[in-house]
Amino acid sequence: MTKRVEPMTLPAQSAAPAADPAAPGPGTTVPDGVADTAVLPVVREGDAAPAALEARDVSAWFGDHQVLRQVSLTMPARRVTALIGPSGCGKSTFLRILNRMHELTASAGLAGSVLLDGEDIYDRGRRITQARRQIGMVFQKPNPFPAMSIYDNVLAGLKMNGIRAGRAERDALVEECLTKAGLWKEVRDRLRQPGGALSGGQQQRLCIGRSLAVRPRVLLMDEPCSALDPTSTRRIEQTIGELSSEVTIVIVTHNMQQAQRVSDQCAFFLAEQGVPGGIVEHGPTEAMFTSPQDPRTSDYVNGRFG
Repeated sequence: MTKRVEPMTLPAQSAAPAADPAAPGPGTTVPDGVADTAVLPVVREGDAAPAALEARDVSAWFGDHQVLRQVSLTMPARRVTALIGPSGCGKSTFLRILNRMHELTASAGLAGSVLLDGEDIYDRGRRITQARRQIGMVFQKPNPFPAMSIYDNVLAGLKMNGIRAGRAERDALVEECLTKAGLWKEVRDRLRQPGGALSGGQQQRLCIGRSLAVRPRVLLMDEPCSALDPTSTRRIEQTIGELSSEVTIVIVTHNMQQAQRVSDQCAFFLAEQGVPGGIVEHGPTEAMFTSPQDPRTSDYVNGRFG
């Protein structure tokens, strides 16, 4: 079903949302010593499995300005999908639509559907917090809570979702998530130090670990390596490869070599001569780079424009 979310004016407290939807809100902190009253999310058979994500005829506006027009794309489970294309073609807007962050922008408008395992995340009866718990986001600039310890950074998403657990469960979850993010061995002896004291690459991996703590089924990444040095970039790419069997990943990148290294399929976005952004071509990564069907795709992946 196609719908239109009319441009909205957000209340003052929502106009400047926290940089990360995992940010703990007022009243959600969990003091030490509180008895367990909720179950820590654990992976069970058939639970929290990676999910296919599908966009159907997605269009987007900021006020009267249309930035995307009828974008349809299937992002398979347990695969890495790279969104490529020049700046200004709507890639990041599309990514934000996939976990309902687009609607936080004043005057945002939307048409179309986003299906997570066949269920539309924009259905009126579906809570926005549920969508963001299942579809996590890692941003371009690492954004750990700087004064919060590494340990508490990982658990921040649990606090936002009101999930309480005993010390042993929390300790195990922190180790698990930091291990999956490729950071555990580097920080296990200083978990109580501020997350803001880590290097840029370590901070980005901490943000990945924080996203994993709430057991997302999909992980969105908006140019996660653009501000990092080559060594840190390589480690993040290794982390993406290791995670892809456990979570569906969608990444925006301007680095064509990175898209080739990390992704299973690519979607090439383009906006031309005032026309809203859309997908020119999509398919398996190898085919997109070696035998693209559209000459514009060939020009872009070979560096002739963009």
